[in-house]
Order: sequence, then C-alpha cells, then structure tokens
Amino acid sequence: QVQLAESGGGPVQAGGSLRLSCVASGVTYCFDMNWYRQTPGQAREFVSSIDQNGITDYADSVKGRFTISQDDAKNTVYLQMNSLKPEDTAIYYCKARCRRRRNGDTLTATYWGQGAQVTVSA
Repeated sequence: QVQLAESGGGPVQAGGSLRLSCVASGVTYCFDMNWYRQTPGQAREFVSSIDQNGITDYADSVKGRFTISQDDAKNTVYLQMNSLKPEDTAIYYCKARCRRRRNGDTLTATYWGQGAQVTVSA
C-alpha cells in the first residue's frame, strides 16, 4: 500500500523555522514531489515543487524563505521553512508522482499525504 507520511509540523513563533518531511512508502520511487497548503475555507494552494532533475519552483509568497529538497534514496522530500509568518499557518500536504510494481507491471500514480499542521503565532 502506498503512503505519503508528513512530519515536522507544529506551533512556532513568527520568525522561527520548521522543517517538514514527507516519506513515501510502498513505492519504487517518486518524482515530481510537491508541497501544498490549505487553510479553512480556502482552496489548496501550491507552495513548492522539485522534479527528478532537482529543478525547483516556489510560490511567490514563500520565495527566499522556504527551501525544498529531496533524498531520492529514501523517497523523501523536505521543506525547510524559515522566517515564518502568521500567514504561513496552514495544513501542509505532500504530493508526489510515484511508481510501484504490481504483478510484474509498473504503475504510476499521484498520491497525497494526510497533512501536517503548521501554526505560526505573532
């Protein structure tokens, strides 16, 4: 069974830092790994991505403060969040496109994690 598990969320004061991790299990490997976030009543929004070549992208609101990285060997993606602001408060979700083998076939699908709460107080 494929699972993306986020960790590293929690409460932090404005100006502080957190590092989110997302580990994919039950897969051969993952590529095109992303972070999204969502606040109550709002649509889920893109935060950052990293592709299989290591090319990264960021939402304008987090550029210069957040850094995405990956460990291919561990099927893990990280999001280092610095200079956090109250408006960064949200549930952060990991999204990844992964491949797995089943009955001799290679299957590719997109998966989401269950989310990690980040709360930044002023």
